[in-house]
Amino acid sequence: MIQPEFVQKESTEEDPQPNESHKERVDRELGELLQGLRVAVTGVQVLFAFLLTLPFASGFHKVDSLGRWLFFIALLSAALASVCFITPAAQHRLLFRSGLKERMLHRANELGIAGAIGLAIAMTTSVALVAETVINAWPAALFGGAIALSSVWLWILQPIVDLYRSKDVKP
Repeated sequence: MIQPEFVQKESTEEDPQPNESHKERVDRELGELLQGLRVAVTGVQVLFAFLLTLPFASGFHKVDSLGRWLFFIALLSAALASVCFITPAAQHRLLFRSGLKERMLHRANELGIAGAIGLAIAMTTSVALVAETVINAWPAALFGGAIALSSVWLWILQPIVDLYRSKDVKP
């Protein structure tokens, strides 16, 4: 594939910095990953807290069977996302100075992806629950679908497309 002259391979966080040792690179990458997870964990914790209080709200008994299933899926997905996003920080503390930082980095990356999927499901079903309760079932599917498609495209497919395209770019 011929690339336009102005397209250059971008430097990535995976590329070593000048005069950076392997250990320094792993340390930097882990720090960057943990910073990104801190952003995600705040959002999922707010959603999870909201979902935990929802059944105790006065109008929750009016939620129909579909709404209860949406709630339950959202709650479990938010809990799973929370576990996935918090695990790297907990493991970092437990494995401190064990020599397993690179293994922890790869695991944290996988958990970040799993957490993003859980968060996307939680957000999708939460939006669908609210829409189903406030409006009715077909807009719930429409709005939930919009959130699902947005998160799948922006969080998963667009980066995969970028990876695919970057393999054709010559440095």
